[in-house]
Amino acid sequence: MTSTNEIRRSFLDYFGAAGHEIVPSAPLVPFNDPTLMFTNAGMVPFKNVFTGLETRATKRATSSQKCVRAGGKHNDLDNVGYTARHHTFFEMLGNFSFGDYFKEQAITHAWTLLTREWGLPKDKLLVTVYHTDDEAFGLWQKIAGLSDDRIIRIPTSDNFWSMGDTGPCGPCSEIFYDHGDHIFGGPPGSPDEDGDRFIEIWNLVFMQFEQAADGTRTNLPSPSIDTGMGIERVAAVLQGQHDNYDTDTFRALIAASESLTGTKAEGESRASHRVIADHLRSSSFLLADGVLPSNEGRGYVLRRIMRRAMRHAHLLGAKEPLMHRLVGSLVTEMGQAFPELGRAQPLVEETLLREEVQFRRTLANGLKLLDEEAGHLGEGDSLPGATAFRLYDTFGFPYDLTEDALRARGVSVDRAGFEAAMAQQKAAARAAWKGSGQTADSEVWFDIAEREGATEFTGYTANIGEGVVVALVKDGKEVAEARAGETVTVITNQTPFYAESGGQMGDAGTISTTEGLRIAVTDTAKPLGRLHAHQSTIEAGSVKVGDAVQLAIDVARRDATRANHSATHLLHEALRRRLGAHVTQKGSMVSAERLRFDFSHPAALTAEDIAAVEDEVNAEILANAPVTTRLMSPEDAIAAGAMALFGEKYGDEVRVLSMGRPDSVGGAQPYSVELCGGTHVRALGDIGLLRVVSESAVSSGVRRIEALTGAGARSYLVGREESLRRTAGLLRASPDEVEARVAALVDERRKLERELAEAKKALALAGASGGGAAAAPADETVGDVTFSGQVLEGMDPKELRGLLDQAKARMGSGVAVIVAVNEGKASIAAAVTEDLVGKVSAVDLVRAGVEALGGKGGGGRPDMAQGGGPDGARAAEAIAAAKAVLAG
Repeated sequence: MTSTNEIRRSFLDYFGAAGHEIVPSAPLVPFNDPTLMFTNAGMVPFKNVFTGLETRATKRATSSQKCVRAGGKHNDLDNVGYTARHHTFFEMLGNFSFGDYFKEQAITHAWTLLTREWGLPKDKLLVTVYHTDDEAFGLWQKIAGLSDDRIIRIPTSDNFWSMGDTGPCGPCSEIFYDHGDHIFGGPPGSPDEDGDRFIEIWNLVFMQFEQAADGTRTNLPSPSIDTGMGIERVAAVLQGQHDNYDTDTFRALIAASESLTGTKAEGESRASHRVIADHLRSSSFLLADGVLPSNEGRGYVLRRIMRRAMRHAHLLGAKEPLMHRLVGSLVTEMGQAFPELGRAQPLVEETLLREEVQFRRTLANGLKLLDEEAGHLGEGDSLPGATAFRLYDTFGFPYDLTEDALRARGVSVDRAGFEAAMAQQKAAARAAWKGSGQTADSEVWFDIAEREGATEFTGYTANIGEGVVVALVKDGKEVAEARAGETVTVITNQTPFYAESGGQMGDAGTISTTEGLRIAVTDTAKPLGRLHAHQSTIEAGSVKVGDAVQLAIDVARRDATRANHSATHLLHEALRRRLGAHVTQKGSMVSAERLRFDFSHPAALTAEDIAAVEDEVNAEILANAPVTTRLMSPEDAIAAGAMALFGEKYGDEVRVLSMGRPDSVGGAQPYSVELCGGTHVRALGDIGLLRVVSESAVSSGVRRIEALTGAGARSYLVGREESLRRTAGLLRASPDEVEARVAALVDERRKLERELAEAKKALALAGASGGGAAAAPADETVGDVTFSGQVLEGMDPKELRGLLDQAKARMGSGVAVIVAVNEGKASIAAAVTEDLVGKVSAVDLVRAGVEALGGKGGGGRPDMAQGGGPDGARAAEAIAAAKAVLAG
């Protein structure tokens, strides 16, 4: 028996020896065709080569391509497990010629490999050709020696391949294997062709024409070859089996599920084991290629596949989660050919386990309600659509799962009623949204979201991608086309552009086509939390709804934003460790230029606090630990120690971000574990450096830190160093001497200020004003009290008390009032000698003077009081007002 691994190796070796480049399998998420959910054929990775958009160093290639058909028009999901050849995951062996050899050599290679290398009996093989392809008909006669009755002309599109309505196309030639007359079925083109006797094992596509929009075809200047052979089908033939599930790979996987469930793959259990084996392969390979379960797009299809397998594990009586325990067997069977499967094994196992634990809860709740509602229904009855919708809406029980659960009992589901209930819920959601105060022109986003579904975000793993334009919005309304010079919002079915949310700013970049379209994306928003709206200006060309476009983010901007976002997580943890567990995030803003982080804390941080936090964060950055992401339920994530961040809205599952070295106190727990849907660095060293540039109050009990990372932090520090150099130049000192030189200058200034103050006092006492005003008036008698009034320009108000004490000493008995004028404002002070305190109050004198200066109040003791006012020009009036009070 030839194993599947040997068949794969033999195929690639044969074509490698024939001058073909052996190309590794491309990922299951196609990078060059936004119309495809998954890579579903061997030629998909070479599509741009066939259309002329891309050239390769070699003109011949061969591959064993991973493929999935489980979504959209290529959907075999419901048949899997119940037929001999339906799969969600399969491998497509293929050989390709890009304008090199054509029909004759392609047919020669196919016939040689099948009959000479693999030894298939010639009398078991027959072929089809397109009914007008006389050239292929003759070549099969010449090369294989097939009689006319073994070369069947097919007039339908089954034997004519096209890439789309326009573009490369051409006739096909399919090779069939006859499993024998003991199996029902007729040859292709016969009334019984749908039977299982004659099975197609290889399709040769002769890419011969270019089809125009009007349907006319012209010969391609360089005709090409694209072939596809399903390894599962040819393995069945070479291993003497009729059923793909009886081949070695599937037998090994089914044996593993038999062992773990204690249930043989016989009778009613046979289909369940097959579903598990097939869906294990598709789920594991999709997870290994970066697809994660979700409620939208590819993630939703993956979740459907996983849950279908998990339900069959439940039907087999598995008491504990099963799928994750089968991954090791899959890696053993296929890991050598596809090493990415082994590398991703921990992620695959963890995700399958988490999904199955969650699904078992959903299944238990849903089946209980289903039994209550459908227990009385019998064969031919129908479950009301409203009930199916309640299962979906309340328990997350998918419609197709309800159908699948009832199928064995012959009970159908009212699909129309389900869709009506769904529509009613959407209408209620729209009404509630409109009543929330949203602007009328924003309703356009509801229309787009209901029609197109959510935008699929591919930017966690990619900076570029392709998408189909599903909507254009200008001035609040949908338009069919936009041209150069116009500002428009572009919505695509999928995008690598992150849309602003959770404090992280949206991406900028470009949208383009090879036909000359160039769109500058300035920002990306997230209307309704589901759509990624590219806010754009069309620089060249025009764009229409339905166009396929290339999307490329500004990588430098994204990298800087990623660094700042990851730094906020480290900053949060460092603050908690320094200040206490009461610290929680109260808001954030993360852009390419800087980060802003608001947190709860009752007092300003000291310089020592800030330095300690900076040091701790930079130590984690320097250690360069990897950043990892896991999907979990919010409850499980928080139970595992993850911290929820302010401003995030969490659904049924969350991204749990772990970064930093394990805590020596907390064991294996990384330095920081938080829930976050943003984009982040792959390793902490990518942040480069963190520098706090400010710390301030936002409101009572909330502080704000602003910081820079990476190039921004370096630029800031370089700027500070340059400022230090310039300062050193002004001081005629080296940068190292600046601190000492400035300290000396400060001391010198203080000394001069003291000397100046003493000089002003001396001048005042000598009878002259400190600012060059006229000589102070001599003591006078007001009533029966000696009075001294004086206005001093430029005098520090702090010096007034000393001057008044000296005036009282000079007079022996009396009242002194001084007004000091500085920069237009005035301070007034009054002193009363001890013998006059019971007769005169210094407070009354000052208040009268303050009022004259345009101020209010003033106070002190009866013997000494002080106040001030804004109008220094009225200083003389203040002296007069004090005299008037004294005069009584």
